[in-house]
Amino acid sequence: MKKITGLFLVLMLTAGFMLIAGCTETPSQPGTEKKAEINFGYQPSTHQLAYMTAMKKGWWTENLAPYGITVDASKNEYLFPTGAPEMQAMLGGEIDVAYVGAAPVLSAIATGLDAKIVAAVQTQGSALVVKPDIEYTGPDSLKGHTIATFPSGTIQDTVLRDWLLSNGIDPESDVDIRPMGPGDAVTAITAGQIDAVFLPAPSPTIIKEDGYGKIVLNSGEMSPNHPCCVLVVSGKLIRENPDAVTEIVRTQIKASEYNLEHTDEAAQIYSDYTKNTKEVAAKSFENWDGEWVSDPNLIVDGVLSYVKSQNELGYIEKNLTADDIFDLSFYEKATATA
Repeated sequence: MKKITGLFLVLMLTAGFMLIAGCTETPSQPGTEKKAEINFGYQPSTHQLAYMTAMKKGWWTENLAPYGITVDASKNEYLFPTGAPEMQAMLGGEIDVAYVGAAPVLSAIATGLDAKIVAAVQTQGSALVVKPDIEYTGPDSLKGHTIATFPSGTIQDTVLRDWLLSNGIDPESDVDIRPMGPGDAVTAITAGQIDAVFLPAPSPTIIKEDGYGKIVLNSGEMSPNHPCCVLVVSGKLIRENPDAVTEIVRTQIKASEYNLEHTDEAAQIYSDYTKNTKEVAAKSFENWDGEWVSDPNLIVDGVLSYVKSQNELGYIEKNLTADDIFDLSFYEKATATA
């Protein structure tokens, strides 16, 4: 597993270095292809557990081999703290497939990313956590407080700001929103440097179990059934090996269904992938309001609502359409009966 931080990524891009090239001149018919590698990006959240399960089970390697693609976790797996640096990496050609929040994808596509959302990954699943000494009675309780969440243009930032605005709270003047990755945000509330966090699972559970905060609101209560993480594939891979993309979607579906049916093992897989314990992972499954899904048709309207929100927030200027963002054909092929 490799980690890319925002600063490190910028330095790499500035220096002009490129990581492993993806999918060059790879035909789409299985059995006759020139071998190629593809790189995956993901984040350390239970939201994206399907990716981890498929890697742990060897399904990425096994299922993509017939299409001329090799996948090795030690070389082809890249870990990001949030979606913004992950999309920067995809824009730079460092990764070919991304498990990432839908909102950062919009910003990237609006600025030239050649990629499509080919499947959903998960909905809802974030939560507002406040320090134990704060009496939370509703949105007004947050006035004058500092709240850490993911950087501008992410799902968490967008949902939080929309919710505050809809409740008559100015996110620029009534509260102090600080952009942080999950690790930094957990550390900050633990140290008493901030008053609240709005983060994806399992961070809310970690804070709660350690006694440094209380979960007061789930993201589905802020924005019911809102889309969160999605599966994004580069346009290059789509054009050069479409059958492999169908297999990627099929593997995503398989891993999501496996996690739903084997939550105890899923908690262990998450623990193996991160520094969190199996117990924390299991409790986060109980605490969150998220749902692992794969059908992109379920999230089209929700993602388009993010386009509107991000335009209003000034994050993007382009009015993206569903065709700009999605390619639903791969899910249709992956789920078609023989």
